Amino acid sequence: MILQDKTILIANISGKRSTGWAIAQSLAKQGAKIAYTYQNERFGSDVKKLFEPLDAIDVGECDVTSDEDIDKLFERLGNSVNVLDGLIHTPAFAKQEDLSSNFVNTSRDGFRLALDISCYSLIALCKRALPLLEVRGGAVTALTYIGGEKAVKNYNVMGVAKSALESSIRYLALDLGPKNIRVNAISAGPMRTLAARGLKDFMVMYELIKDKAPLKRNINPSEVGDTASFLCSDLASGITGEIIHVDAGYNTIGV
Repeated sequence: MILQDKTILIANISGKRSTGWAIAQSLAKQGAKIAYTYQNERFGSDVKKLFEPLDAIDVGECDVTSDEDIDKLFERLGNSVNVLDGLIHTPAFAKQEDLSSNFVNTSRDGFRLALDISCYSLIALCKRALPLLEVRGGAVTALTYIGGEKAVKNYNVMGVAKSALESSIRYLALDLGPKNIRVNAISAGPMRTLAARGLKDFMVMYELIKDKAPLKRNINPSEVGDTASFLCSDLASGITGEIIHVDAGYNTIGV
């Protein structure tokens, strides 16, 4: 098992149909001790039930738009562990009206919220995780999408947020590399997750990519989970500042 004796924090799990849960299952299979958090108690009860068989560390609620909440999260985590080997960043959000309308109609508040939750939260979490991550070095992994590289219909402000996230990956990799902390992102193809429900015409895009991708299929969430396990492991010790595409090859073709 490639993650034996490693402790990895996942923020924030939203439920069994989330990419975060797929990652958690892969990490556990590879021997990792998992700590997890969730946005609020509305998600918490279901998430706790998911993690019961994994003997994981419930770090509780965390609103990633609140520095105070993030501080408290790491206070609680520090009471349970002395070292952190990995941090998985999953939060992403944009207002429905900013996804369904034309991009030019994006509201100022909506823009600020999407960038705060989907991008700045990674920076804020890394800052607080640093004392635990630098003990023996570690890996930070975030989730992105091709809409951060190219304009994707109906992705709108979330695409801008993902673009900012990907740029942040590179700057964090430069900052944290001397402390032997690697920072990467997984650019996943479309999956039928809870988050995907908020995208207009998602199933149209889902079927299009299945037809066009070199592998002629969509990906499975477990493939994202396994890639996250690899990036958190010593097998990926020389990889940082990268955006790893797990999308059946779709990003490589000129569509």
